[in-house]
Amino acid sequence: MTDAAPDPRRQPAAFLEHLYRAAVRRALPLHNTAAFLPPPPLGRTLVLGAGKAAGAMAQAVEALWPAHAPLSGLVVTRYQHTPPRPAGLAQRIEVAEAAHPVPDAAGLAAAQRMLELAQGLTADDLVLCLISGGGSALLTLPCDGLTLSDKQRIHQALLDSGAAIGEMNCVRKHLSRIKGGRLAAACAPARVVTLAISDVPGDDPSVIASGPTVPDATTCADALAVLDRYRIELPAPVRAALQAGTLETPKPGDPGHVHHAVHLIATPRQSLEAAAEAARAAGMAAHILSDEIEGESRDVGKVHAALARAVARRGEPFARPCVILSGGETTVTLRPRPPGAPRGLGGRAGEFCLGLAQALQGEPGVWALAADTDGIDGMGEAAGARVAPDTLARADALGLRLADHLDRNDAHGYFAGLGDLVVTGPTHTNVNDFRALLVC
Repeated sequence: MTDAAPDPRRQPAAFLEHLYRAAVRRALPLHNTAAFLPPPPLGRTLVLGAGKAAGAMAQAVEALWPAHAPLSGLVVTRYQHTPPRPAGLAQRIEVAEAAHPVPDAAGLAAAQRMLELAQGLTADDLVLCLISGGGSALLTLPCDGLTLSDKQRIHQALLDSGAAIGEMNCVRKHLSRIKGGRLAAACAPARVVTLAISDVPGDDPSVIASGPTVPDATTCADALAVLDRYRIELPAPVRAALQAGTLETPKPGDPGHVHHAVHLIATPRQSLEAAAEAARAAGMAAHILSDEIEGESRDVGKVHAALARAVARRGEPFARPCVILSGGETTVTLRPRPPGAPRGLGGRAGEFCLGLAQALQGEPGVWALAADTDGIDGMGEAAGARVAPDTLARADALGLRLADHLDRNDAHGYFAGLGDLVVTGPTHTNVNDFRALLVC
């Protein structure tokens, strides 16, 4: 059962949050898992997994798996992202928690245990791998010559650099003993079936959580090129290993992966379509731009503002009233800070809203919401933020200068001051950025 839609003209902010909830609901694991579960094998079934949705995915498998069939395993999710356990649902899969977006010792310990659990499997056994966004940080096992401290520094540098998700995960795969298809290789000779929730533009399974069960087409040379492009340093022995190709990942066509299967159980496009259906059910035309939008968050916000102005002023390319939806994974490049200056707080969705509000300049009849579908935008407690025609005027009255907050990458401070943060808590899924603009 879905909640009723607020009137978009009288309650635009509530209406946009209704669309966000519809998008998140479509990506919840319990709604999407049953159709992709294989039958129980002759042997045992081991569940391994990582990501922000891993706890909810594990519970979905526990609820759907036959009670008489053996089931055990371990998944790792972000701290405070384990959903409450439904009454009467027995726990058969252990859920560990670890840090995100920068890995910690708990994630390292979970990854080590998963490789240990994979030992001794037979051809009669089945490994169900539950993979979702965030797994790159949560499932960390540095390659030889790299310490956890090194891995943390490299992760943070990649996050700060503005690198695209494909670039970041290319590096992560080649500096890991478990990503880039290596987890599946460790499960041989058991059959591996991967159920994945996509959080990446293009839905490439080898990029989702750095593809721990999927062969990798990128190379050591590609990883080196990314590190050099963003001037990220490596310990000399690890750089030498990349140069020599000794940290190469399993490639497409690798015989150890031939009989494995990968199923995408939820994708960004499906969630955008669910939001569009919810808008149309409320009598509002809805248009999906793309689920694969990448780029600097503030600049993507400016492009969306230009489109919304064209609709509002000229009815082009869409007639008003309408809803404009988009998804993908934008980036935030952190600006240099003066010594001692506080670091801003925020993420991709908030910075998109800053760029959008700056470019809209209070355009009448345009409201917007941008939020991460996992419920956490960056490092704060907010999922995202809202923009309204009076955003700039209210901010000016409070002494909040948008340009200053953009310079500090401090979307959280700006929208918190306005009371326009979207706070949901963890949603237990993750199909990445959700953006909705309402033009009335």
